[in-house]
Amino acid sequence: MSVEIWDILDENGNKTGRTTLRGRCMLKSGEYHLVVHIWIVSAKGSYLIQRRAEDKKLMPGEWAATGGAAVSGEDSFEAARRELFEELGIESDESSLKKITRIKRRNSLVDVWAIVCDIPEDRLVLQRSEVAEAKWVTSAELDRMIRNGEFHNYGREYFDSVFEKIRELGGAVV
Repeated sequence: MSVEIWDILDENGNKTGRTTLRGRCMLKSGEYHLVVHIWIVSAKGSYLIQRRAEDKKLMPGEWAATGGAAVSGEDSFEAARRELFEELGIESDESSLKKITRIKRRNSLVDVWAIVCDIPEDRLVLQRSEVAEAKWVTSAELDRMIRNGEFHNYGREYFDSVFEKIRELGGAVV
């Protein structure tokens, strides 16, 4: 496994000119790294979610949004496009992948992206080191999974913000 190098950002997302190695350095207060989440929504309003591999250090075996950390030199779009392709085999471009919000966490800036895509489950190409399985769920199923703890709890503020933005794009509603 290769070592990931992250750009250290300030609170506004500007590069500081410094980098850190994933898992090797604690970011100080006021330092951030870029994380991307990608929500895949079908034209009919279903969500494509993925279950993380069991041996992942963070959130093993949990259902979650597609995503990961940007590596040094990548911008948010490049990271989202790469993660979507690496983890699920879904191609995207500037016209299909839309940034819907940025959420500031303790030491990460989370850029949330959305894409309307109707790829059948059997056409997905899963990156087995990251993804155990993926499936389409209705908004009611996703809501139930969030409420009963089957889906990773990103927090009520996160879900309210993300699903409002997806609704504004004409997508599904949870």
